[in-house]
Amino acid sequence: MITQPNALASELVGRAVLDANTFAPGPTSGQFIAPSNGFVPPFVNQEPVQGFSAILPGPTANTYRVMEDNGFGSKANSADSVLRFYTVEIDFNTGEVFAANWQTGARLPSFTEDSFLQLNDQNNLINFDIVADLTNYPSSAIPVDANIVTNRWLTGADFDIESFREAPDGTFWVGDEFGPFLLHFSADGTLLEAPISIPNVLGLDANPFVQSPDNPNLTTANLARSRGFEGMAINTSGTKLYPLLEGPLTSDPQRDRLLIYEYDLATSQFTGNSFNYRLENPTETGQAIGDLTAISDTEFLVIERDGKQGDPNNPLFSDPAQFKRIYKININEVDQDGFVKKELLVDLLDIADPNNLGGNGTTDGIFTFPFVTIEAILPIDKNTLLITNDNNFPFSVGRTPGQADNNEFILVSIASVPESNPSLGLLLLGGLGLILKTKKPTKSNKD
Repeated sequence: MITQPNALASELVGRAVLDANTFAPGPTSGQFIAPSNGFVPPFVNQEPVQGFSAILPGPTANTYRVMEDNGFGSKANSADSVLRFYTVEIDFNTGEVFAANWQTGARLPSFTEDSFLQLNDQNNLINFDIVADLTNYPSSAIPVDANIVTNRWLTGADFDIESFREAPDGTFWVGDEFGPFLLHFSADGTLLEAPISIPNVLGLDANPFVQSPDNPNLTTANLARSRGFEGMAINTSGTKLYPLLEGPLTSDPQRDRLLIYEYDLATSQFTGNSFNYRLENPTETGQAIGDLTAISDTEFLVIERDGKQGDPNNPLFSDPAQFKRIYKININEVDQDGFVKKELLVDLLDIADPNNLGGNGTTDGIFTFPFVTIEAILPIDKNTLLITNDNNFPFSVGRTPGQADNNEFILVSIASVPESNPSLGLLLLGGLGLILKTKKPTKSNKD
């Protein structure tokens, strides 16, 4: 482990919860999973609103756009989970999360077709078979839902989407783990070009691309399953994407090295530049990054976490979370080993909660965010971060043993910025004019 200074003082200033038992209309889902933590599939004519792996500003104040991942966690069990972005309204005063209109941000009484953007391949650009091309779901006798076929809706057996960014032209770029691929969608959710393969910039094996075992065009896998583009940033000038692999290449002897790629939006090409990010505990099972978010053209925030779950203060967890952190990096600052330098900002297992906003997440004045996967971070202002978990519905139980995790949204204030490091004060999205006006909470203790 790399020795790190203590995290900056941090304080919980807001918490809101979207119940795990939240659904939206759609194809019958969950047909390929077993009952878990009180939920009994299938979910007839419903899709769970869950698994948020990325978050962006919404159309109005206090609204946000969130991206679900592939569904139930694997290619094999998520063929009936359709890929969507949702708009939500977060009220940190009451601790509640509401459905909101995708276009206008207006509050809705429930999640409906007006609350989400459905991803699709209506232009038939994908160069391999997807679920919409099939008669039955893979390895089953269950017919594929007619809406998936007719509209060529994309599913969690086609891609495992883990990160998304909105470009200045209003289109969306998405990082996928199965390929891994870069995906480019229109403002209405339609795929605009064929999935973009990832060059093998290290050249440590014969495969010219980075491919996981789930790549549909697989030649030789050189990346472990579920270790593709977990995080992806867009610089504040809106000119370049920076997707980050979740795991090291299998051919790389440097087992703590994760690659950050650079993709130029003007030329629609990878630039050939890459940057090395060092994992803190590469031998720890499940050690990975959760998100990468730009705060300038060269500075980024990174969520890094272990593969454990559960509050260390709760004796009911025998092997609780130990490592959930947020770091700051600058791709122009590299150490003697060629890795970008890291500065520890926030320890998510040690957040002060003097106003008791954390509900069942706070013990003796300390709030913890002990979820196995924490995959979305958004700067709100120069000292405040919005963070949410991927609740892996219905499987993760990081808050209460035996109870499926909810989707939690927290506001964390970094209480002090050292004078020696004024760049930490740049925690905002000013480069794209996306300054958010989030009302500070007076109450937010919803369990």
